[in-house]
Amino acid sequence: MSNALPATEERNPESGDLDLRATPDLVALIAHDHAHAVTAVERAAPAIARVVDAVVERLLRGGRLHYVGAGTSGRLGVLDASEIPPTFGAAADLVRGHIAGGDAALTRAIEGAEDDAAAGAAMIEADVAARDAVIGLSASGGAPYVLQAIERARSLGAYAAAIVNAEGSPIAAAAQDAIVLTTGAEVLAGSTRLKAGTAQKIVLNTISTAVMVRLGKVHDNLMVDVVATNAKLRARALRLVQLLTGLEVEKAQAALDAASGRVKVAVVMTRRDVDAATAIGLLERERGSLRALL
Repeated sequence: MSNALPATEERNPESGDLDLRATPDLVALIAHDHAHAVTAVERAAPAIARVVDAVVERLLRGGRLHYVGAGTSGRLGVLDASEIPPTFGAAADLVRGHIAGGDAALTRAIEGAEDDAAAGAAMIEADVAARDAVIGLSASGGAPYVLQAIERARSLGAYAAAIVNAEGSPIAAAAQDAIVLTTGAEVLAGSTRLKAGTAQKIVLNTISTAVMVRLGKVHDNLMVDVVATNAKLRARALRLVQLLTGLEVEKAQAALDAASGRVKVAVVMTRRDVDAATAIGLLERERGSLRALL
């Protein structure tokens, strides 16, 4: 890699007068600049698909998915990981988020955490197995914590991918697959929590959702493994059972109660005319795929 600044650190010629703009123009410029995030993700779709398939392969073999990042990138990884259990009914540790500096770095900057390569390696050695998948996130593609994590993960036999916003980066070169999001210079020079972070968030949403679809946790476009932990989600679960069985509200609720709130179990019980234990067994046989049983 040359000594030139990564594109994420360059000045954006379209925003040189940022502090002189009237508020409506300022807001419009910042908002419009995020359109580049969507374009960058769309261009990277083939690479994203390769990463999805590789992650699914590891998870089907009993592995876990780990996101590794520093600063904004690390927080985005932790956020995505935390949303998987309630959305898809997945085990709490199936997708793990790791941020340089630990949990304290979620709410404040931890001095030097991004540069602590040894900590990145140590985290991998403590938490990652050969059957796992690791995705490193870095806007510049050079964070030592993430780079060392990627290199150590590969040395252990884990699958290692990267999500970066700069071409020709060390982290992309170290990974087996790299998703390069060419979002360019930020409206506020170097502030990669803007469109670089937005692009990374879109990719994380895409990867985790696509992986869960491939693992049978989605039917049509329905969240059939939702964990109903509040009134809104309980109502959603009831609607899903009604939609997939044709039952009236009272009977759908009775089926859902008999299934301990599990939508797929309630649907299989109703559609196959079996009890909860049998429905659970059928789903386990089909690796949780409702499609295979309907």
